[in-house]
Amino acid sequence: MPFSGYVFTPYEAPEQSTFDKLFDIFSELITHTSGDVDEALDWLNILDKEYSLTTEDYTMEDFIEDLKKKGFLREEIKPDGNGQLSITAKTERILRKNALEQIFGKIKKNGAGNHKSKKSGQGDETTGEFRDFQFGDSIENISMTESLKNAQINNGVGDFHLTEKDLVVEDMHHKSQMSTVLMIDISHSMILYGEDRITPAKKVAMALAELITTSYPKDTLDVIVFGNDAWPIKIKDLPYLNVGPYHTNTVAGLELAMDILRRKRNTNKQIFMITDGKPSCLRLPDGSYYKNSNGLDQMIVEKCYNMAAQARKMHIPITTFMIAQDPYLQSFVEKFTQSNKGKAFYTGLKGLGEMIFHDYETNRKKRIN
Repeated sequence: MPFSGYVFTPYEAPEQSTFDKLFDIFSELITHTSGDVDEALDWLNILDKEYSLTTEDYTMEDFIEDLKKKGFLREEIKPDGNGQLSITAKTERILRKNALEQIFGKIKKNGAGNHKSKKSGQGDETTGEFRDFQFGDSIENISMTESLKNAQINNGVGDFHLTEKDLVVEDMHHKSQMSTVLMIDISHSMILYGEDRITPAKKVAMALAELITTSYPKDTLDVIVFGNDAWPIKIKDLPYLNVGPYHTNTVAGLELAMDILRRKRNTNKQIFMITDGKPSCLRLPDGSYYKNSNGLDQMIVEKCYNMAAQARKMHIPITTFMIAQDPYLQSFVEKFTQSNKGKAFYTGLKGLGEMIFHDYETNRKKRIN
């Protein structure tokens, strides 16, 4: 895969060992090559010749051996009897961690299920404020100090007694859980026009997965990809994600996303969709495909609007991240967003991760239906 738009410059990090410096570059390359170790090492060799990354004391062969010894690479035997290098689960975890640090910065772990809302009520984090006791409030939330103070003020010290009117509770914030489906467009246009759009989308997915599993472990994240069809992929398979010779079946992606969320017990549900093109494909009842890449096909877009409206009825907002600037696509996204009462961002690749993180944090607020 050509690295169009990327400029490599000499990099000096004296505090790092040669292995660490090489590993940082290798991690970046393995993401671009969708887990193809041989291709990543070929690129690393090219960069080594240009920038002298290795030395006589530490060669590329030493680096590869260290990758194996440290558990980052494993050698598999192919059916033809030859060996093949592949990355391990340990490397997959590091790629997710690196993506999180690159895109979102070093975010500290906040604890499980930490989804605050502006709506106060029963919960498990105090607001620092007090209110009158109401039927249904937990006894554990009664502030005895404040309640006794009220009893003394209202009834006097000599004839002290505590009534329900004296009771106050410490107000609490709700903490809600969030179920998210991230839809990633893997149609061929994601690598057309000299721009690699799939790698930034892949990094966003890895970073979001790392954020949720480390900071919000009670939340759920499902990742699906959509081309001619749509199918779920596991978080561990994100580094290997690549585009195919596909059209864009947005309807299939939305159907699968809604089906996944329909089975979740959480109140808060949302869909994030990363795409760079117009919907251009539908799967017909007989199993065949209806495809039209010329402009916006009315039958296809109407199906998209209907799916957006269905998601709205299920209280599932859709946030679309359109990484294209074509005016006619913007008009489609605007109508799609209106049908769902969701949100849309028209963005280039720069800042895509920060935008998704910001929206994820915003959508953590519990919706009261």
